[in-house]
Amino acid sequence: MKGIICVNPFGEPKESVYFAQRLKQELAGFGVETRIVDNGYTENGLIDGKIGKIFSCDFAVFFDKDKYLSACLEKSGIRLFNTHAAIRKCDDKAETYIALAGAGLNIPDTLFAPVCYNAFSCVDEDGLKKIAAKLGYPLIVKESFGSMGKGVYKADDYAALLTLAKDLKLKPHLYQRYLPYKSGVDVRMIVVGGKFLCAMMRENDKDFRSNIALGGKGKPYLPSEEFILTAEKCAQVLGLDYCGVDLLFGENEKPYVCEVNSNAFITEIEKITGVNVAKSYAEHIVKSL
Repeated sequence: MKGIICVNPFGEPKESVYFAQRLKQELAGFGVETRIVDNGYTENGLIDGKIGKIFSCDFAVFFDKDKYLSACLEKSGIRLFNTHAAIRKCDDKAETYIALAGAGLNIPDTLFAPVCYNAFSCVDEDGLKKIAAKLGYPLIVKESFGSMGKGVYKADDYAALLTLAKDLKLKPHLYQRYLPYKSGVDVRMIVVGGKFLCAMMRENDKDFRSNIALGGKGKPYLPSEEFILTAEKCAQVLGLDYCGVDLLFGENEKPYVCEVNSNAFITEIEKITGVNVAKSYAEHIVKSL
């Protein structure tokens, strides 16, 4: 059994490269040979109207977000962890919420910004005021594409909201109800093979975003059954082999889905919890194959 682990060709983010190295090590412990490859200028595409087999392998662990490469790999017959469809749903936050809708999960009220292609168009202020009236202040503004807390903003009043709407006009984005119960705090839940593995609480006393990359600090956390079931449900609905589910605290500490990350980093959570996340993922890959 041979596999590849795909990473970004420019070595970013570094945590992704570290995860790839750890996973390669753990897969070797199961007798599985892998190599880490980047997708920089591979022969990815169509020749004579057909997609060729870019890599000679049985499976690929996909730690990048290049949707064209993931689609081509799958179409060439290679099993992906996670699948192309699952990665795409997680990469686009709007797609994530749409996919999770109706699954019985707590999700902050979310309204999607209209798609704009014209740089000279004006923001519809009447429409924006209706969004604010529905969600209240402060409210969260999120770019649909982004990670590590980038592209997530808080608008405390209409002036701030209008500025953000103008700045993001040409980018897919959304508006979301702010949950005030534990600002700057969330729980990162790791799910492997549909089963909860471990969790940490992230706290940031200088920012409403809890991300480690923005100064948040992790600590061990024993989640309630409701938190565990919520994380597992997200993984099931989105069809994920591996993911990190970020949950916020709502009223009475009910879990609310913040985001789902198909390639959640392991550096901090392995250190905080002592759980060998890479080994659990490797074991799931071997069993699946």
